[in-house]
Amino acid sequence: MTDESPWVRNEVESPCVKICVVHPEARVCTGCLRSIDEITRWTKMSPDERREIMEALPDRAGLLRKRRGGRAGRMGRA
Repeated sequence: MTDESPWVRNEVESPCVKICVVHPEARVCTGCLRSIDEITRWTKMSPDERREIMEALPDRAGLLRKRRGGRAGRMGRA
């Protein structure tokens, strides 16, 4: 008998945090920072493709600009 369980999969986990809102300008999900194409293809990607995307995600946070609406926007503080 081996230590490997048939129920354990050696895959790159999804970065999804269940906040699925696409930023209108950056065109990436504000929760996980993946593009719509990346989200759509995620389950069909190779582990190497997934790792590359996972490594790139922290650098994408700068794509999301602060909102300029609401009270702070009207008051010139945004």
